This record gives sequence, C-alpha cells and structure tokens, in this order.
Amino acid sequence: MADSAASSRRAGPLAYALIASVFVVAICGLVYQLLASTIASYLLGDSVTQFSTIIGVYLFAMGIGSWFSRYVKKDELRLFIRAEILIALIGGWAAAILFMLFPVVDEFRIGLYALVLIIGFLVGLEIPLLMQILRDDFDFRETVSTVLTFDYVGALAASLLFPLILMPFIGMIRTGFMFGLLNVLVAIALIAIQPKGRRLPAEMLAGVAVAASLVIGLVGAERFQRLAETASLDEPIIHATSTPFQRIVLTRRGDNVSLFLNGNLQFSSLDEYRYHEALVLPNLGRVENPRNVLVLGGGDGLAAREVLRHPDVERVTLVDLDPAMTQLFRETPLLARINEGSLSDPRMTVINADGFRWVREDDGQYDAIVIDFPDPTDFSLGKLYTTTFYRALRNRLAPGGMVSVQSGSPFVAPGAFWTVAATLEEAGFEIRPYHAYVPSFGDWGFILASPMGVAEEADILPGGRFVTAESEPALFDFPPDMAPVAAQPNRLDNQLLVRTFASEWRRYDG
Repeated sequence: MADSAASSRRAGPLAYALIASVFVVAICGLVYQLLASTIASYLLGDSVTQFSTIIGVYLFAMGIGSWFSRYVKKDELRLFIRAEILIALIGGWAAAILFMLFPVVDEFRIGLYALVLIIGFLVGLEIPLLMQILRDDFDFRETVSTVLTFDYVGALAASLLFPLILMPFIGMIRTGFMFGLLNVLVAIALIAIQPKGRRLPAEMLAGVAVAASLVIGLVGAERFQRLAETASLDEPIIHATSTPFQRIVLTRRGDNVSLFLNGNLQFSSLDEYRYHEALVLPNLGRVENPRNVLVLGGGDGLAAREVLRHPDVERVTLVDLDPAMTQLFRETPLLARINEGSLSDPRMTVINADGFRWVREDDGQYDAIVIDFPDPTDFSLGKLYTTTFYRALRNRLAPGGMVSVQSGSPFVAPGAFWTVAATLEEAGFEIRPYHAYVPSFGDWGFILASPMGVAEEADILPGGRFVTAESEPALFDFPPDMAPVAAQPNRLDNQLLVRTFASEWRRYDG
C-alpha cells in the first residue's frame, strides 16, 4: 500500500491528464457506436438487428485493437495521440459520410461496417496504450482499476446523454462533429502539456487541421443533412427538421407536396386522397352513427380530414406521438390547405402520446377507430401491430364499432399483410381485407375489423373522388397474385412482422 501511494505521488500532470482523457475516450467511443447503430436503424430498418450486429462488430474490432497493442514497444504516447486524432477525424465525420453514402452506393453496409471496424480498432487500441504509458506512474492494480472506472463512468454518461440530449436536441450529424472535436481537443491538450522539447509538432499540426475540419462540419451540419436528403429524394426540399422521434422532410415540385418520415414516403398530395378515402370511408360507412371517432397516427391530419367530412361526426380524437408533426400540419398554411384545417377543427382533440400506452390507459369508447401508423420497419412500430395492442383496442371500441388498419402492400409484402390480418383475428376481431391502387405506393392494403363482424354493404359518404358507393365493393376483390398466404399472429414477444416486412421489401427492392 505504501509503494502504491508513493508511486501515485510521483505521477506528474501528464499522467493525470491521461487518466482524465479515459473519461472522454469512453464517452466518444460509445457515442460513435450509438450513432452508427441509430443511423443503420434509420436507413435500413429493424433496429434490433442493426444495434446487435454493429455492437458486435464494434466490440470485435476493439478486441483486435487491444490484441494489436501488444506489439507496441515504444512511443506509446505518440501512438495514443495519433489514434485520438484519427478517431476524431473518422468518428467525427462518420455520420455525415454515412448519410451522404446511402443514396449513391449500392453496398451501403460495406461502408457502414468498415467505419465501425476502423473506429472500434482504434478505440480498442487506446486503453492498453494508456496502461502502458502509465505503468511508471502508478501501481499496476491502481492503473487498471482507475482506467476501467473512468472508462465505465464515461460509458454511462454517453448512454444517458445520447437519448436524452444529443438525439432530441442536437441531431446525429452535429453530434458526430461535436464528439470528434472533443476527441481531437484531448489530443491537442496532451501535446500542449508536453515539455517544449517533446511537443510533437507534426501531431499538433494534424490535430489542428482535423479540429478545423470538424468545426467546418459542425457549422455546416444541417447543410450536409440536406445534401444527403436532396440526393436521396431528388426533389426540392421545402422543410426539414429533426425531432426527438423522427426526421421530417417535406418536398415540393410544382403542385405536388410530399412528406417523408425517416426517409420513407408518407404521402404525395397528388394522390393521397386515394389512400385516405380508402382508409376511412369503408369504415365509417359501416357504422350506424359514427359520432365519436379515434384516429391513431395520422399526424398530418389527412385521415382526420376524411373523418370530419362525415355529417354525423361530433368528436374526433387524434393521437400522434410527435408534437412537431401535428404543429407543423396545423400551423403551416400550405399544409393546412391540404388537410383542410382538420387539426384546427373545433371537433378535433389532438393528443401527443405513444399510441400503444395511450390505448391501454384510456377509458373512452369510440364508434370508429382509424389506424394510420407508419409501416412496421422497426420494433417500436411493430408493437402497434401486435395481439397485445389489438386486444387493448377492442376495449376502446363501442358496440357496433369498426376499426380500419393500414396494413402495407399485399403485392410486395404479402406475408406482412396477411400477418396483420392473422393478428387481428387472434385478438378476437372478424376481418375483411381490401386494397386500393395509390400511384405513389402501388397496390396498398387495408383491413376492416370488428368483434361483431364486418357487413358486406356500406353506406358510403357521397362526394369521394376515389371511393364511391359504386367503386367500393371492388376494393374487396383480390386477384390470384395477391391471394391470402399462411401467416402467424404478430406477438409482442416475437415481433415476427418486422422481420417479415423487412425481408419482403428487401427482396422487392433488390
């Protein structure tokens, strides 16, 4: 114990600076890992698969880096500083690079995993190097315990900062640049406290150059995001914002306004009426008095627009997760014209909440429920298509009530479509699937569901541009290439719908 204390007293400012740098290294390393996993989930879907594979590859690369450190016999501090500068450059620019690569390369995963491997290798190299550098300043046991303590505390800080502050308020690209800058400042600080004869001028010059590039990137982060989205969407962007829940992008070309959420098309104003009439009118047309209607999702107000046209409707409750979405479509004149002011209608109540929890906690009864959730591209959305959710939904349905669910493409993803049907049946609903051609999406599917059965005939509200009393029966006819396929229910504990959806669309998109 006395030897350990004496050793600690001999440690100089550089040793303590290196110990402090462990905290920064841990934070930055985990942030880069979380960024890569989140971006992969955002662009490729199936968040569990993306997080699992990227974390695995990252830890594997760290192991390789740690193993490689055994061959470093001299100049450990110089190599540590160079590793810091490289991590800052590659990790800081990684998010921007990945967003720019996605729309222009076919094998996006190669670039993604290459970056993860390089960053993981360099981060894995750093901790053993630090221990080697500090071997003359601290007792070995003290070195190991101190370094690992700072490493684990830094990881905790990063895991809390990322979901609570960085993603909601800073965004992915800007976060990458910020933490790259933090990495390189550590390297510059370590160089600066060296004695004059050991200042490492080449490393200082490289560190300053990398810092300058990261500052430029930080200032232009939103521009990088827009360039990536413009390349991907090939349409002029009129609005783009990142919220704690999603990336919202609006484009406009001539009279056509399109909405993209996390890069996925949600509607085109030229043909959205086909989708929303098909979602709403067959439902309300089978309810005797649809006075009280619940809309789940549909924060753009377009499904609500169709609901509010019905003369019997007295109250509409719309539950959408993102307040930025409903505010945008309520307060922007162009968008309010498209939804005909539905979100400002006196009959409308907008609630910003998670639909899964809200349905389970609410005690209301609704004559009609319209479900306009995004496709089940990840498990947070997939839970909204489970037997657990649909059973809770039954408790919200008034006697004689009807549910309509957007259910994806029965042509592109028949397994996913019929899985939704099987899930509704497992939850105690009788169903009638149907489909409609929407040019922006292709053939799109919906399902009517009610515990008491779904009538064949409907009193369709007149005035529809697509769904009329004459055209509505044809929606329920499925040609042979969209015939039912065997499917199992989607349960909360297996979420097979997400994997089925992803595999079918991946096969179709090539």
